[in-house]
Amino acid sequence: MTIAHDETRIDAPQHVVGTMTMAAALNRALADAIAEDPAVVVFGEDVGALGGVFRITDGLAERFGEERCFDTPLAESGIMGTAVGMAMNGMRPVVEMQFDAFALPAFEQVVSHVAKMANRTRGAVRMPLVIRIPFGGGIGGVEHHCDSSEAYYAHTPGLTVVAPSTPQDAYSMLRAAIASPDPVVFLEPKKLYWSKGEVDTSITVDPGTARIAREGSDVTVLAYAAMVPVALEAAEIAAAEGRSVQVIDVRSLSPFDDATVTAAVRGTGRAVVVAEAPGYVSVAGEIQARVFERCFEYLEAPVRRVTGFDTPFAPPKLEHWYLPDADRILDAIDSLHWEDDTEGTTR
Repeated sequence: MTIAHDETRIDAPQHVVGTMTMAAALNRALADAIAEDPAVVVFGEDVGALGGVFRITDGLAERFGEERCFDTPLAESGIMGTAVGMAMNGMRPVVEMQFDAFALPAFEQVVSHVAKMANRTRGAVRMPLVIRIPFGGGIGGVEHHCDSSEAYYAHTPGLTVVAPSTPQDAYSMLRAAIASPDPVVFLEPKKLYWSKGEVDTSITVDPGTARIAREGSDVTVLAYAAMVPVALEAAEIAAAEGRSVQVIDVRSLSPFDDATVTAAVRGTGRAVVVAEAPGYVSVAGEIQARVFERCFEYLEAPVRRVTGFDTPFAPPKLEHWYLPDADRILDAIDSLHWEDDTEGTTR
């Protein structure tokens, strides 16, 4: 069915520049999208009156009504199936999977239908659908409440997979995701929900591009989502030690911005890939392979990885041991072969 909203008059959003948290930026993006397009609907578990577990949808149901932002039963497969039907009939559903591991009951529909519908119908039926997934650690969540499952989605052809690390990107990339004619898995780093930054709602972002977060000339660190601030912290420490570290915010896991990453690594000749997910068969491993394939003749040392461990996600008390930190990144940088210009030796 198609839901009509002809009788509802909503004022168009106004251009805003200001400092806000990532959570507020996401909330603003959803509100602006609902206000601009009557086809946009937001739904999921506790997103209505409660405003979501992380308050990302706070105030949307009150402002726009329960037809535009509403609660669902605790059934992720039902949420996804409803979204598929809506998208097939002209709506632009934005669904929230309350926590990363909670999304797994809906995974079959994502792979079998959401990702394949346009290909299956030769483009006749598109899936303008956004799947919002709070993901990753850093909040001390118990089992099923903290996970990094991005590799499952990035491995699935037909899905765009993005993971912002700043409030600006959170706003701009969510607006672009909602406007896309094809499905987008929008991974929101839980650890960064309350991080603050400048947001200009007029700025647009191509979801398929990486971002240079910090310039540098000695080594390139490639990271995404919650690992970008950690990489920037490591770069600050390295700068005090006399090394210039470039940080690239990958932010688009699929499609991958080979051009930006390749140019960055060719410029420094060294690279470290950072991700909190386990390293085996991972997005970090794919990035490492792509860098090797495209930059081999420019590399001064092997490409290193700093990742989570190949275990189930650590419980709250052990989480700080599991997640990559600045020290582990600096150790990886130190493991690269550096030539001492004054002595002509390698250290």
